[in-house]
Amino acid sequence: NHKPRGALKEMYYICREQTHCMSQLHITREFRFEGAHALTDYDGKCRHIHGHSYRLMVTITGEPSAIPGDPKSGMIMDFNDLKKIVSRYVLDPLDHSLMLRKDAPLCTELAEQYDNIKVFDFQPTCEQLTLHIARILDPVITAPNRLHSVRLYETPTSFAEWVK
Repeated sequence: NHKPRGALKEMYYICREQTHCMSQLHITREFRFEGAHALTDYDGKCRHIHGHSYRLMVTITGEPSAIPGDPKSGMIMDFNDLKKIVSRYVLDPLDHSLMLRKDAPLCTELAEQYDNIKVFDFQPTCEQLTLHIARILDPVITAPNRLHSVRLYETPTSFAEWVK
């Protein structure tokens, strides 16, 4: 059993303390929603309207509450509170929607006829939807917590991820 000595021992404990101080705790909740999109001007099958069963992972970082008597003591954030936020700002608007770029053929006509057409300035790829979701959630996750990452699965084996 080898133990560090002298200057090496001091460096060992400094590094151990820094590692401890720099570590972060994260919580992640998984969500699912159904959505359709078409990729305007794309050169493959995804240019046609088609759907996905999206899986969304939202990760929050922070310090667990240490306030005595706090019902959230020991938690970074109540998973149910995270569910309410993501449902309100992401799932409710996007679930069972058709997502199109604003210059997509028939975009205006479809939006006039159906309630859940989402028209974006961007191509509704997995990557751009991930950025969109991160931009929505980042300001509504309040201190002392913060949004750490958003991972969006378009298929069971393909995802995009935003990390702060």
